[in-house]
Amino acid sequence: MSENTENPVSLRDFRAGFVSIIGKPNVGKSTLMNVLVGEKMSIITSKAQTTRHRIMGILNGTHEEIPFQLVYSDTPGVVKPAYKLHDSMMTFVKGSLEDADVVLFVTEVGEKAADHEVIPLLQRTNAPIILVLNKIDLSNEEELKRKTEEWEKEIQPAAIIPISALLNANVQTLFDAIITRLPFHPPYFDEDELTDKPERFFASEIVREKIFLNYRQEIPYSSEVVISEFKERDDMIVIRAEILVERKSQKGIIIGEKGAMLKKIGSEARKDMEDFFGKKVFLEQHVKVEPDWRSKENKLRQFGYEE
Repeated sequence: MSENTENPVSLRDFRAGFVSIIGKPNVGKSTLMNVLVGEKMSIITSKAQTTRHRIMGILNGTHEEIPFQLVYSDTPGVVKPAYKLHDSMMTFVKGSLEDADVVLFVTEVGEKAADHEVIPLLQRTNAPIILVLNKIDLSNEEELKRKTEEWEKEIQPAAIIPISALLNANVQTLFDAIITRLPFHPPYFDEDELTDKPERFFASEIVREKIFLNYRQEIPYSSEVVISEFKERDDMIVIRAEILVERKSQKGIIIGEKGAMLKKIGSEARKDMEDFFGKKVFLEQHVKVEPDWRSKENKLRQFGYEE
């Protein structure tokens, strides 16, 4: 994907920049990015650690008569690494902070500011930090006031904006706060580009989302989806997906009795793919055992976990 370097737009007539969304797992980062971009870019489930990559969503528009290009990065939730996979995930987080023009630090009302895991990472950026206090629908005015004061004291952000990403509450206020902090700069990408990820990446994410929604315990976390074939024809897209698990017993669980579970996730994924790609999809799935893939550097590299 090439950057748009030849652009006649004068410096003061266009805003463009990178906005990094950071926070602990399950605070609503992916929901927020999807709301801000207006497209489903990131997996949203009730389980933590569903986002594993840095996913960019590109939004073009006009704000107060000035055109803009806003490049969001949804990053994995900040975790204490237990596998090499987690190390790679945290590399994506750190990388997104280093090139950010604005940082959205998403926290939820119930989180304490003191000793918060994300605070040391914020030292990696010189960009303005907007603290996004999410899930206000689960709070009251008194608690919000207390939390705002607590965070103000802890990190002195450029702004604190309480929202509900789920209910789309106060998102416009947040959007205004982001745009007005973007630098004046020509656009980085062509206007019709929506993301920096290829189509097969989203195909794999859709299958992976169905695994997170349909299985419990360790299965979603020890599985990976690789798209080994993505062929676009006039009338349909032919996709071959390989679902990798770490143990033979997990393979049996993924497939289910008489293949019922695999058929279910395949049917759900195909429907979402057809909505996403706007075309009929033929989806073929295979389940393979790849022992301890989360701890093998060569496998993580193969699956795209290194920037």
